[in-house]
Amino acid sequence: MLCRRGEPPRRTERPTLARPDRRNAFDAALIAELAEAFVDVGRARAVVLAGDGESFSAGADVDWMRSSVDLSFDENVADATALRRMLEAIDGCAAPVVARVQGHALGGGAGLVATADIAVATPDAVFAFSEVKLGIVPAVISPFALAKIGPGAARRYFLTGERFDAGTALRIGLVHEVAADLDAAVDRVVADLLSAGPQAARWAKRLVRERPDGPETARWIAERRTSDEGQEGLRAFLEKRPARQPDGSTWGVHDRRPREE
Repeated sequence: MLCRRGEPPRRTERPTLARPDRRNAFDAALIAELAEAFVDVGRARAVVLAGDGESFSAGADVDWMRSSVDLSFDENVADATALRRMLEAIDGCAAPVVARVQGHALGGGAGLVATADIAVATPDAVFAFSEVKLGIVPAVISPFALAKIGPGAARRYFLTGERFDAGTALRIGLVHEVAADLDAAVDRVVADLLSAGPQAARWAKRLVRERPDGPETARWIAERRTSDEGQEGLRAFLEKRPARQPDGSTWGVHDRRPREE
């Protein structure tokens, strides 16, 4: 089950895994809900992915795993493809995605963390790419995990399936911050995202994912400088005032208003 917190219009979407009795392990239904939630986030300027209860996500649900034992090869491909599409939807979400991680993030749960643009974890969070312990491999999550932790760390943690702590996750690049006050840390990240130009933040995410070459980068910056948002942002900076959106909301270096979602 997936909950979406808050009422529209929202500047921050908060899809939340809501199966705390199962440590937010996912099954076919939850995978489909997550994929749908991230396909279109409207005009949201940030998306916070969280899990209810003591754990972010313990990976695959036991009953779902049990049912997969008797699937044919083609049925397994279809099952894995649904998971891949969910991860791609999160990774490719137009708005910046922040993962709020506590407790366990195991197997596919660690894969969810890897799809986020920014991940913040509690000091006692536990991670693992644990698939080898079940005689399988973290194949579907591997493109996202490798992009975060690189092949060096993957050679250890993919192969051993061992659990590792938040400090290690920070060191290898799976998370960006470890904070005892998780909500305060996430709120600070969201506030920074809301202080950016709404389209500029989305373009910055595209810049990281698409990696344009030298000549194309010149076109990208020229497009942003000549856009309405770019013009407003530059003028606001030079005039030492908040930049303003057509809807009345503000952002920018000189915006000191409290960040309301």
